Amino acid sequence: MLFLVALFSLLAGAVPPVAAETSTRARAAAADPPSLIRGDPRRFGARIFTGRAFDTCQAPPYATMRAWKRSSPYGAAGVYIGGRGRGCPNQRYLTPSWVRDVHRLGWRLLPLYVGSQAPCVIASHKRKFAMSHSSPYQRGVREGQDAVRQARRLGMAPRSAVYLDMEAYRLSDRRCADTTLRFVQGWNTAVRKERYIPGFYSSADSGIAHLERARAAGARRLPTALWFARWGVRASTQDEPRLHPRAWQPHRRAHQFAGNVKRTYGSRTLTIDRNVVDAPVAVLG
Repeated sequence: MLFLVALFSLLAGAVPPVAAETSTRARAAAADPPSLIRGDPRRFGARIFTGRAFDTCQAPPYATMRAWKRSSPYGAAGVYIGGRGRGCPNQRYLTPSWVRDVHRLGWRLLPLYVGSQAPCVIASHKRKFAMSHSSPYQRGVREGQDAVRQARRLGMAPRSAVYLDMEAYRLSDRRCADTTLRFVQGWNTAVRKERYIPGFYSSADSGIAHLERARAAGARRLPTALWFARWGVRASTQDEPRLHPRAWQPHRRAHQFAGNVKRTYGSRTLTIDRNVVDAPVAVLG
């Protein structure tokens, strides 16, 4: 997530196509308005965090988390639990005991899984993780199953949120967009089947705009919560122009409003992305 380019500050039936809908589908959508994906996730067991959060590539040492809990404005932290596209695959501190201990300090955790990326991913260092156009839904299912395994390994129980990190991609590439959505739908399906809560992180002007377009077209198997990156604007979960104001509400949104900034609290310095959150987090078993 730390690698989003500033330019792009910009779930049970058959898998539907994404982009241009057939005239039959369009008529059906007019008769049966698309879901706004609404409702309080606490009704099905989610734990909600509302407030400031940070994420950083490498989970910090316990001592840093303790110092930041005492003196920083943050109450939640994004942690990268797995995926072949994870920027920091060797997580020295991210263990079940670390998760348990920082949770006891009062931290709430936002698990992120950086799996296969869109075929038209923009960041050059992510292109080696780009998926092929072959069987994207099935690939999404496999990676969703792995995301749940990684969450369980860390002691995160069912009803935990797990966020799929999909870096910025060329939404104008229709074939790529179709493939990416099918992957996301497969991932969501697998995560829900295990009673975890699928979330989705991306840049507001690519992945988030894409899923909002899919939602408005009546697509199914979409995420429960959205975490959108739009840097350099006021921190708000409510003001994202790419989202219908009543969609993914309530307690289903997070906004990453700044990235790659250094902050020091309690004499401990981290390079972080800054977020405001009103969304599901990890539940400890």
